[in-house]
Parts: sequence; C-alpha cells; structure tokens
Amino acid sequence: MIEEIGPVSRAQLARQMGLSKPTVSEALARLEEAGLVREVGLSTGGRGRGALLYELHPRAGWVVGIDVGRGWVRAAIADITGTFAARRDERARVRSARTLIEQIGSVAHELAAEAGLRWRDVTQAVVGSPGVFEPTRGQVALAPNLPGWGREGLVEAVRAELGTDVAFENDVNLAALGEQWHGLGKDVDDFVFLSVGTGIGLGLIVRGELYRGANGFAGEVGYLPIGDRGRASPSERRRGAFEAVAAAAGVVQSARALGLPQPLTAKKVFAMARRGDPPARRAVAAEANRLALAVATIVPVLDPELVILGGGIGGNGDLLLEPLRTELERWSPFRPRVEVSALGDDAVLHGAVATALGAAQDRLFFRRHTTNKEGMR
Repeated sequence: MIEEIGPVSRAQLARQMGLSKPTVSEALARLEEAGLVREVGLSTGGRGRGALLYELHPRAGWVVGIDVGRGWVRAAIADITGTFAARRDERARVRSARTLIEQIGSVAHELAAEAGLRWRDVTQAVVGSPGVFEPTRGQVALAPNLPGWGREGLVEAVRAELGTDVAFENDVNLAALGEQWHGLGKDVDDFVFLSVGTGIGLGLIVRGELYRGANGFAGEVGYLPIGDRGRASPSERRRGAFEAVAAAAGVVQSARALGLPQPLTAKKVFAMARRGDPPARRAVAAEANRLALAVATIVPVLDPELVILGGGIGGNGDLLLEPLRTELERWSPFRPRVEVSALGDDAVLHGAVATALGAAQDRLFFRRHTTNKEGMR
C-alpha cells in the first residue's frame, strides 16, 4: 500500500486499509525499526501541525530486471521504490546458451558494482526471455529464436550464475506488465500487448491481472493459423505459421519477393519505406494487413479496450498504425484503441523490474514482520 500511494500518513493508511490508527501505528513502528519504511516529513495544507508522512526506504532492498532477446541483453538494477540505479544494453552473445548465460551473470554483477552495491544486497532478479517457463519441469519451452534455450538444466544454470533468487517470465508478458506499470496500460484494466520483432507474442492483462492460461501458453499468437499457404511446413509448425510470415524473417521474405535488393533486414525494409521506396512501402503495407488480421482475430475473443504494438517491427507506428487501423475496419466491427508502446525497447525491462519489486517487497515485509514477531515473544 505504501509503495502505491506514499508518502502517506498513519490516518491515510488507516482509511485505505480499513484498520484502526493504533494498529497502523504499531505496524509502521515495526517496519521503521526493520528499515523498510522511513519518515519523510510532515503533511502540509491542513489546519494545525502536519501529520508525519512515511515512504518505503529506498535502500531496504534491490532488484535486477533482465531482458534476454535474440539481438540484445538489457538489464537494470533498481531500489525497492523502483528507481533505476544503473542500467546497461549489450548485444546478445547468442553463439550458445552457455555464452548467453555467462553474459547475463556478468551484466548483472557489473550493474551492482556500478550502483555501489554488493551482489548479496540484491533481493530478487527477474529474467524475461522468449518462450514459456514451465515450473513443474524447470524448463523454458517454445523459444526457438534463442539457441539452446529450451535445454534441460538451463534454468538451474542461470540461477547458479546469478546466485540470488531468480524468477523467469515470458518477455512479452513482462512488456505488458511494464506498460501497466509505467506506460499506456497504467489505468486500463483490459488490454493486450502485441510484440512483433524476431518473434511474435501477445501479453494479456485481464481485469488488471496478467493472464497466462491453464499451461502458461496464453498469448502465443505466433502459432495462429494465419499464413500464406493452406498447410504449415514443419518449420512453421515449430515456430508458428503467423510468426513465419509476420515476424522479421517474414517481412524480409515479403520484401525479397517484391524485388528489393539484397542483403535485407526488416530494419532496412522499414528504413527504405520511410524514404519512399515503392516496393518497401508495399512490403510494409502487407505487414500492416497481416497484423490487422491478427488483431481482428484476437479482439472478438478478449474484447480488450486497448491494443499496444511493440517490438522491433511493431514499434514502427509511423508506418504501421494508419494502414493497420484502416484494414482492421475492413475485417472487424470492433474498434479497440490501437497504439504504439510508450516504452519502446524498454517495455520488457520495466516489466521485469516491476515483477521483481513485487516479489522483493512481499519477501522483505514477510521476513521482517516474522522476525519482529519472534523477537517480541
């Protein structure tokens, strides 16, 4: 509660939580003694002496968020209030799972040193990557874009490399949580985050909560049967028919078929379209049409208020938004708001930090509250 509305007085907390003032005062005294909250002055504007205000003590705990992608590893270290103390972006070393795991460890430990911390001060780390973490097996599934990322023992290897409490989450789920924390989804109960880049995924916020589905596969829209052929090839079944035509490789294939010169990347195709190259503009229009079809498929099932586009391709709102909206009107009678991510490449990182903060705050409060109770016996 304090992290949501602080700085806050005893009276405000009592009203918000439906507790008596003595109960709140006792709880605050324990939290202050444990170093979890601190006094930050007096309230102003009322009659008489202002009330004491409390906030989370920033140095009560530290968290690390890590976004592991095919192209980049992005990481940030934040205090318990969510303020970033240091961050870093590095080209991903994707020669093997081992090199990527070593990079994750080195980046995280170097960030702690840069922030002037000992690594043992870090309470929680959250790693976001493509794929679905299966807690019963301790493995990541459906991550074909990261070499070796689905192998047995990977999760344990990352945890050993980091040496702290580590949680794993799908990167697009984290992007949706990042938008909910600091982006366009902040005051929206029902929205989806459609990430289009090297791969494709959907993060779902339903009634204010992240929705994963029965087995954690909710949002794996790369496997929608939307493709250029009637039957998926073996590769498309592994990666997903929609991902095969609409992710980065699909954009390049479409541009190549339209006669664009080699070598090509999706980034080059969009840059050429921005300069007015006719074949590139046609390739981008085709991509907008495919994304509109996907949105038209998703909306009648989930009825989101907002669709947020993100990722290396989805973030090109200047080229995609208008044709996507126009095509969506052709396909569907439903009119959700469609916007481009406010956080850009940092959406996953913000979500990882937000998730780590939630776990760290719960652990700190429980541990210190329990310790205090035992000390009073």
